[in-house]
Amino acid sequence: MTAPPLVALAAAAAFGAAAYGARALTAGGAVAGAALGWMLLAWGGAAWAAPALTFFVLSSALSRAGRRRKRSAEALAAKGGRRDAAQVAANGGVAAACLAAWAVWPAAPLYGAFVGAFAAAAADTWGTEVGTLVGGPTRRLGVGGRVPPGTSGGVSAAGTAGAAAGALSVALAAALAAPALGGGAALAVAAAGLAGAFADTALGATLQARFRAPDGSLTERPAEAGRALPLAAGRRWLGNDGVNLICTLVGAALGALVVGGVG
Repeated sequence: MTAPPLVALAAAAAFGAAAYGARALTAGGAVAGAALGWMLLAWGGAAWAAPALTFFVLSSALSRAGRRRKRSAEALAAKGGRRDAAQVAANGGVAAACLAAWAVWPAAPLYGAFVGAFAAAAADTWGTEVGTLVGGPTRRLGVGGRVPPGTSGGVSAAGTAGAAAGALSVALAAALAAPALGGGAALAVAAAGLAGAFADTALGATLQARFRAPDGSLTERPAEAGRALPLAAGRRWLGNDGVNLICTLVGAALGALVVGGVG
């Protein structure tokens, strides 16, 4: 059941303000998050809001856990811990497009695509956060040279387990909110999300831009202290937000294939 537009607007605005106050989102990210929240409540209802909220709440909590242990990995990342509007779009834009399309044309596979997109976003986020927090041997694409935990394209046992758990959390939330999404379909969508995270890893190890910092280390940040850094590997036009967008696209495409829809 959807919420009346004004009620949805009030709830979405409250969500954005709370996320900003909790330092989970920047001001721009809070506006983008509130816009997505309004769509979920006004156009989708509980079956659509549950997986999205599960992704955001649990992923934000993981991002805040063990911040001291993750400082070195955060130094490599393109952005800080607070998600901005571009990050919200990269993680939720594909899902929002699926919901908008469903509102106009309620075709059966669109819900699977929606859940698959958020399952992929959760798998990617959980893989990075758990892998960085737990540590352990991390190798590029799982078989290459050793890299620091949290490096884009790096694979570890803990990170892989975290990615699987993240995708499953979103798929199970969808199954509970939408009973028509049975247990088998939920597992299949979780697998679709995990596949999206693996695509993210492959791109992170090959095409994602990495820059040379003044101290000689590699970073995803294209500039430091207002000065552009030289490109060390990958393609300058493909940053972390672009990789995340492709990750959710893969999850959505595979999710659409394995779900027949919800009632």
